[in-house]
Amino acid sequence: MTYFLQQLINGLQLGFVYALIALGYTMVYGIVRLINFAHGDVFMVGAYLGFFALASWGLPFPLAIVVAMVGCAALGVFIERVAYKPLRNAPRISALITAMGVSLFIENFTNLNFVFGPTPRAFPRPFAVRTFGLGGVEITNVQLIVFGVAILLMVGLSLFVGRTRTGRAMRAVSQDRDTARLMGINVDTVISITFGIGSALAGAGGVLYGIAYPQIQPMMGIMPGLKAFVAAVLGGIGIIPGAMLGSLIMGVVETFTSAYVSSTLRDAVAFGILILVLLVRPTGLLGKSHSDKV
Repeated sequence: MTYFLQQLINGLQLGFVYALIALGYTMVYGIVRLINFAHGDVFMVGAYLGFFALASWGLPFPLAIVVAMVGCAALGVFIERVAYKPLRNAPRISALITAMGVSLFIENFTNLNFVFGPTPRAFPRPFAVRTFGLGGVEITNVQLIVFGVAILLMVGLSLFVGRTRTGRAMRAVSQDRDTARLMGINVDTVISITFGIGSALAGAGGVLYGIAYPQIQPMMGIMPGLKAFVAAVLGGIGIIPGAMLGSLIMGVVETFTSAYVSSTLRDAVAFGILILVLLVRPTGLLGKSHSDKV
C-alpha cells in the first residue's frame, strides 16, 4: 500500500505538469478550434528561460517562473500573430499544417549551437532537496512546490476565466465568434490573450518540469506536449476542468505503468488511451455530445 501511494504522488507530480501544458491546448482549441502543436515547444522554451534566469542571471526561483511565463506569453502571442492570424479564415488543415511547421522550426532553430544547442543541460535547483515522511510515504519539497505552484496557477486561471471581463469575453468568443464581434468584443485581442495565457502556463510548466526532472534539451517538449494533448482529449478538449482531470489521470496511469508493468510501455499506454477515448467517448470524460443543425 505504501508503494502504491508513493507512485500515486509521483504520478500526480507528473500530472500537474501535464495539466499546465494541456490547459494551453484546450484554451486555444476552445477559442479558435486549432490544435497548436507548437505548444510543447513553448513549454521547452519556458524551461530554458527558467534555466537562464537561475543559472546565468541569479534570480530567485519565483522570479524565474515569472520570467518564463512572461517570455513564453510573448512567444505565444508572436506565434499567433505571425503564423495563425493570417490563416484565421483559411481551411483548418492549413492552420494544422502551419502549427506542425512552427513546431519543427522552433525545435530545429533552438537546436542550433548559437541558440540553446543540442547538448542536454542540468537544470539548477536553487534549494536543497528535502524529504518528508507522511504516513510511511515520502514526499519531497520539489513535489510540494510542483503541487503548490500548479494548483495556484490553475485556480487563478479558473477565477480569471469565470469572474473577469476578459474571461467572459473569452467564453463569448468560444461560444460564437461572429456574435461576440457584433457585441463589441475585439475577437483578435481575445485570441491573442488566450494564446498568451496558455503559453505562460506552459512556461511555468517547463520550469516545474526542470526542477522535478532536472535535465533539459531542445527536443524535450515533444513527448510532454503530445501527452498533454492526449490528456486534453481525455478530459474533453475545449473544457478547462477536463484538461486538469485528464492530465492527472494521464500522469498517474503513466507512472503506474512504469512501476507495475514496464517503463518501455509508458508511451504506448498513453497513446493507447487516446485511441480508446476516440473510439468509446470522442467528446472526452467531461465533454457533452451535441448535434449540429443543417
